[in-house]
Amino acid sequence: MKVIKLIVLFLFITTIGCAQKSPRKQTEGSINGVTISIDYGSPYVKDRMIWGKLEKYDKVWRAGANENTTISFDKDVKIQGKNLPAGKYGFFIIPKENSSWIIIFNKENSNWGSSKYKEKEDALRVELQPTFVNKNQEELLYTVGDDSINFAWAKARIAIPVE
Repeated sequence: MKVIKLIVLFLFITTIGCAQKSPRKQTEGSINGVTISIDYGSPYVKDRMIWGKLEKYDKVWRAGANENTTISFDKDVKIQGKNLPAGKYGFFIIPKENSSWIIIFNKENSNWGSSKYKEKEDALRVELQPTFVNKNQEELLYTVGDDSINFAWAKARIAIPVE
């Protein structure tokens, strides 16, 4: 009986200790017959200052936590009127303090973080103006809307138009 209790206790401690602080999330949706899949690590704000502090302005950010965020399209699309072939892309954002943010779809989709990011691998870059709201989005969230991929974390919101 003591052995069983010890095993249960060990499993409980291991589960708590190994739980991801930024759990992996997936979301999928369809826009105009195109299936869009997003895979990302979802960090929490946790009373931290995100923009300009945790995520520095003018630096490439993996747009999530841990492994790269990836976005897949099963058909060719247009992002802000620019062509992007079907495929799976590493997704990055360069936040800016007082201007539009740079949204990046990169051909390399299997790196950890942004330390190995190479601009020459970019399939597409667009600039979008984020919206800042009063309501805090505690956990990073991606959704696929009627005509856009939507990003929300802390007080920043970005709608990435997809045609």
